[in-house]
Amino acid sequence: MKNIFKLFSILLLLVLSCKTYAQLDTLSYIKQFEINKSQYINKPFSYLLTQMTQLQPKSHWADSFPQNKKIVKASIFNFCEMDYSFKNAVTLHIIWQDSFPKSEVKYYQNKNGFYFTNEEKAFYGNKIVKDIMVYK
Repeated sequence: MKNIFKLFSILLLLVLSCKTYAQLDTLSYIKQFEINKSQYINKPFSYLLTQMTQLQPKSHWADSFPQNKKIVKASIFNFCEMDYSFKNAVTLHIIWQDSFPKSEVKYYQNKNGFYFTNEEKAFYGNKIVKDIMVYK
């Protein structure tokens, strides 16, 4: 019985460490886009998305400033499933060259429940990237 418990404990520890390692891989992968942001600044967001061959954003959120909540100056893209907490999610924060009305984003957020679908890819695709930040 002790051996079964030890074996189960070791397997559980291995599974948990693999999940943590996978999250670190996601952070490292997305962080490379911030490190190489000079390649993506002043280019359409679609170019950045085409370079993300291993992983695409799962959700998107409009980021507006307190002075004018009707205008979007930046967007937040998360790389975890919506079922999980965003507390430790890897986040790609894009600041846009030109702001746009929040109502345009709200349409897609309401329609697709904040999921980053092909419709959102098309919507954000022609927007020009001003800056990139990645954090967890």
